[in-house]
Amino acid sequence: MGKGARLSEKWFNRALWLVAFVFAWFLLGLGSAVIHDLPHVEHTYSIEDFVDHATIDPLRAQLDALQPQHRETSDKLDQAQLTLNTRRNDYQSTRRTFENWLATRDVTQQNQQDDELVKRTAALDQLKALERDAEKAVEALSKTQLDQNQSESKVRDQVKALEDTAYQQLYDANQKQATRVFLYRLLLALPLLALAAWLFAKKRKTPYWPFVWGFIIFALITFFVELVPYLPDYGGYVRYLVGIIMTVLGGKYAISALQKYLEKQRLAEAQPQLVRREELNYDTALTLLNKGVCPGCERSIDLKDARNDFCQHCGIGLHNKCSSCGTRKSAFSKFCQGCGASANLSQANN
Repeated sequence: MGKGARLSEKWFNRALWLVAFVFAWFLLGLGSAVIHDLPHVEHTYSIEDFVDHATIDPLRAQLDALQPQHRETSDKLDQAQLTLNTRRNDYQSTRRTFENWLATRDVTQQNQQDDELVKRTAALDQLKALERDAEKAVEALSKTQLDQNQSESKVRDQVKALEDTAYQQLYDANQKQATRVFLYRLLLALPLLALAAWLFAKKRKTPYWPFVWGFIIFALITFFVELVPYLPDYGGYVRYLVGIIMTVLGGKYAISALQKYLEKQRLAEAQPQLVRREELNYDTALTLLNKGVCPGCERSIDLKDARNDFCQHCGIGLHNKCSSCGTRKSAFSKFCQGCGASANLSQANN
């Protein structure tokens, strides 16, 4: 609002803008609730909806049966390895004792210890046999574990192949579902945008403009928040194509609006300046003048120069003199600031 606007009018307009935003907020709340429930009209897919259960279920059952066997074999292998280590240590310890005994026997030349030699050798052979038995047990369990691992790996590969196929089908189904949900959003958003465009074109200057702007804000937020982020990608083609279409439409509208504006200004500047001043909104004219802009052609002017009584671009009168007291005043003022006389006589004389 310009300096000529009434103080109460300023606050009323601020309050009405607040009404517009509050109205938009409630509409957004309602719209969000509707949008939130849209995906519920579709089934939520999972991989189990696409796998071949007749083939994969026996394989999964086989995996479930192999896992306990694998754990059992692993536990047995750990125990067998522990037994092997114990028997290997016993053999090594006994062998060292035997070698020490042999060394002592050779030094003392005690031939009568031949029976002891046979006894110790037999004990050492027995420990070596036990060690070899433990090694065989470890080897057997290792082979069992390897067979189980290979069987499990083979089954897992089969399950993975089936699941990979199902995942691709799941992805395709989700893509189609996302497209359908987007179309649902589009069917809701497009009528809102069309209605908002109509309201902007026809009703934004009516007394009910707060509700018009509230609905426009709601429609725009719905479009950019609830619709655009869910636009299917398809490798970027859709997003770029939609961006190109929107840019072309927006650019075409902007070019058309510019041409209409320039034609309107050209026709307005061809009219007598008194007619042009009467057609200008009082508050709009004061706002433009406060910004150093001509209300007639909207070009910059130097209002600080006392010689600029007319716009050098379009010729509209900017200042005149009061017919009652001769005070220089704005040509758009309704009353003289020097004597309070009505400006109608001054405008008629200029």
